[in-house]
Amino acid sequence: MPRPVRFSAPEARARGGGDVAALLRHPTLANAVDRALAEQRPQIADLALPVSAAQEIALRVIPMEPPLADGGRLVILLSDRTRERAVERMRADFVANASHELRTPLASLIGFIETLRGPAEDDPAARSRFLAIMAEQSERMRRLIDDLLGLSRIELNEHQPPTGAARLAEIAGAEAAALEPLLRRRRVTLAQSLDEAAVAAPADAEQLAQVVRNLLENAVRHGREGGTVQLSVARVEGGGRLPARPGVLVAVSDDGPGIPREHIPRLTERFYRVDRGRSRSAGGTGLGLAIVKHIVNRHRGLLLIESEEGSGASFRVWLPAATEG
Repeated sequence: MPRPVRFSAPEARARGGGDVAALLRHPTLANAVDRALAEQRPQIADLALPVSAAQEIALRVIPMEPPLADGGRLVILLSDRTRERAVERMRADFVANASHELRTPLASLIGFIETLRGPAEDDPAARSRFLAIMAEQSERMRRLIDDLLGLSRIELNEHQPPTGAARLAEIAGAEAAALEPLLRRRRVTLAQSLDEAAVAAPADAEQLAQVVRNLLENAVRHGREGGTVQLSVARVEGGGRLPARPGVLVAVSDDGPGIPREHIPRLTERFYRVDRGRSRSAGGTGLGLAIVKHIVNRHRGLLLIESEEGSGASFRVWLPAATEG
């Protein structure tokens, strides 16, 4: 039976999407309310709200005895625990991921150091070769730690929508220019189509720059050497596989070997690699698409991945557009 709400704070209404009655219909909260009324004792429970970026709420239902003058019989306290629980998971995940992924390059470094102190101590050619490999492994560990820390920070604030606006053509152009050394090294041609009027909002420009950077690096590193990468930014009206409202679309595609269909659903998992050896030799950490996914979630956007073996891969990111006027 619906129960009238006598008073609600703005923050509580926001948790229910503006509808407190809808929040009260959540099974966990409804059960806590029923128990509090039946037992006349405070009830405590944890609530997970079904929103695009999960929110974890600790709730406390307190019976009022006697009832208030206006008929109120319960006080419901909602405490947002999303951030502190994300911190707990972040610490555990960081330790687990770092210890696992750093083991191989660290073992390699230790082995080369022992060799340089022993058999290769007086061999200049071997010393030079081993030092080059050690520098490469050290750089790999640095990239891995940077990506792990970056992903943890993004996950920590994923439930909080961004503020501000982002001019995606300007962002995409800057990221493309910064990638010029890698383009030359891989002999890749970058074709750009950038709509200056494409503005995402609400948006975090720095995070969206990271999305463009990661998608471009993936396409250049894993696409065909000597091939072409397409980068486009455009305004879209929506519909089809996209949300049915105006937005902006960032698309990156390559003409590389493509991705087998069975791997596509798992590409945004941490450290998931279609070809582990090829990914590592290309300089990837296995975290780029996981970072993209969490940034897109924070922006209440959509990531679409399409590919077939032998036909390249396409990554499209839809984001809410800035309203005119």
